[in-house]
Amino acid sequence: MSGNLHAVLTRRERQIMDALFRRGRATAAEVMEDLPGSPSYSTVRTQLRVLEEKGHVRHEEEGVRYVYMPAVRRHAARKSALKHLVDTFFDGSAEKAVAALLGGEATRVSGEELDRIAELIAKARIAELAQKARKDNPR
Repeated sequence: MSGNLHAVLTRRERQIMDALFRRGRATAAEVMEDLPGSPSYSTVRTQLRVLEEKGHVRHEEEGVRYVYMPAVRRHAARKSALKHLVDTFFDGSAEKAVAALLGGEATRVSGEELDRIAELIAKARIAELAQKARKDNPR
């Protein structure tokens, strides 16, 4: 399976993956309920089969019905989606993405969120310094 989940999925396939991540596991009919635009049942089944062939979805048989679930962990999908977003809209720049999140009137970031963000930045700096030290001082 590709390392960049969202680059290889169509919009509808991403919507199906979103529905499966929200539900955890679902039948084609349940996925269909979550999708905009009223796709047909056979279309959803076909797209689930394609997602399964691509390695993004798996299924279990429960009686006569198939129950689908993501084959990739939510964390991996989240990372892939974020990378795709940053690459597509922010020229691969984390700085531009953070600036967009923190700037503008539409964005309301609480003091607690800013504190957690500052803590994440501090941890990232420590990790970067440790990695640089290991690279500069190989054993």
